[in-house]
Amino acid sequence: MVVFQNKIIYMPGLPPNARREKIEDYKNQCGGIQWREERTVAADGTRISLCVANVNCELDTDLPVKTVYVLYFQGNASSIPPRLPFLSPVLRLLSDRATFPARYTMVCCSYRGYWTSKGRPSENGIAMDAVAALKWIREPHGEEAPKPPAESIPIVFWGQSIGAGVATGLAAQAHIFSRSNFLLKAVILETPFLSIRAMLETLYPQKWLPYRYLWPFLRNHLDSWAGLGLMRRSFREIGLDPPSILILEAGRDELVPKEHATALERRCLEVGLGVKRRVISNALHTEVMARSEGRLAVCLSKRTRRTRTYIRRIPKSVP
Repeated sequence: MVVFQNKIIYMPGLPPNARREKIEDYKNQCGGIQWREERTVAADGTRISLCVANVNCELDTDLPVKTVYVLYFQGNASSIPPRLPFLSPVLRLLSDRATFPARYTMVCCSYRGYWTSKGRPSENGIAMDAVAALKWIREPHGEEAPKPPAESIPIVFWGQSIGAGVATGLAAQAHIFSRSNFLLKAVILETPFLSIRAMLETLYPQKWLPYRYLWPFLRNHLDSWAGLGLMRRSFREIGLDPPSILILEAGRDELVPKEHATALERRCLEVGLGVKRRVISNALHTEVMARSEGRLAVCLSKRTRRTRTYIRRIPKSVP
């Protein structure tokens, strides 16, 4: 388990045809949303693939068109194309419910070793992939652009399962936004867990088993608990408002116990992050976006309030 932990945690080859999936195979299930494959390069030279789609909402008004980006980080198995039928309805909802002229762009990061991306997955490598995906988004709006937009460009990070750890890790690098016209508005944590160490204790609760005691040898941490605290501190240091947090909990999650979402919510309140938590009833770990309730929660995430009123209903016994 120590030597092969990367292979245990990251499963780009499951199901067996995952790396041969094509966007075209799911085109008819995407409800008219046109996805395309783009490429970028991580800091260590690894070539990374992205799935990108745009939707435009044109209203009968003289208001300027607002650009909004959503950067999505997947879970630990399969590839991006099978997820597109579940992500496409979110883009349609955003367009249908827009109250101002907008162009929504969703960028899905395919980690190294997944789908058509090169390399082998590891936490450090995936962190570089996340930065590369954000850099790809920023390229048309960088400091060298002749006429950068006058208003800031909102961006949302969205991570599912292990992707939640990737999203919080990237959001904790607030310096990325210090000299940019991009503004991180929200971080969506879909079926998140506290950390790999916490999951070891969850999967192997028996104290007589050796697995839970192997955490000192972890090379992968994906620690959302620590990431949330670092996020708040780093945004304070550069004088920017931190993003609001939306936690999406699967009501029947067979992998991550509800105590993890509860602890993450309390962590947000402790460090002063605005947070809202939604429980998607009857959803299993990978079914949140298969439910209309889950898709609607994502579209309303920008309304997350910065409040401490939820703290009264969080059990103090949760670590």
